[in-house]
Amino acid sequence: MERRDKINYYLDLADVVAKRGTCLRRLYGAVIVKNDEVISTGYVGAPRGRKNCSDLGVCVRQKMNIPRGERYELCRSVHAEANAIISAERERMIGSALYLAGREVGTGEYIANSCSCSMCKRMIINAGIETVYIRDDAQNYRVVRVAQWIEEDESLDGEFGY
Repeated sequence: MERRDKINYYLDLADVVAKRGTCLRRLYGAVIVKNDEVISTGYVGAPRGRKNCSDLGVCVRQKMNIPRGERYELCRSVHAEANAIISAERERMIGSALYLAGREVGTGEYIANSCSCSMCKRMIINAGIETVYIRDDAQNYRVVRVAQWIEEDESLDGEFGY
């Protein structure tokens, strides 16, 4: 049996973490790693103590037909990236990598062209994370240098979505 490469190994972990998610639309998992050590994990879910969309049986954004990447202030959930960042010490995150995997709830398929939303991008930048690996399918992924998000600031153009 061939040994799994490290990037896909950490993306596999993010995929497993996503299974704890409670969103009715998309399940994301995030894993923050530095020096080959997992620092923290996060998945999509309502803040502690609040009811999840899966408990309520309704997604407000879905009900309002809001496109992905827009109007996250209406969402009940804390995103996977944010939950992973909240659970880690900033000092340990400086220079780290974040691994992100997401699946569509309805089909179980990997989310096409997924990326962190603008709010999560800002948190990733401030956390000191250096690189984000985003899963496209079981073998393939994209590598994003966080410095690129600083240099190519979509908020200046008023772009929405991802």
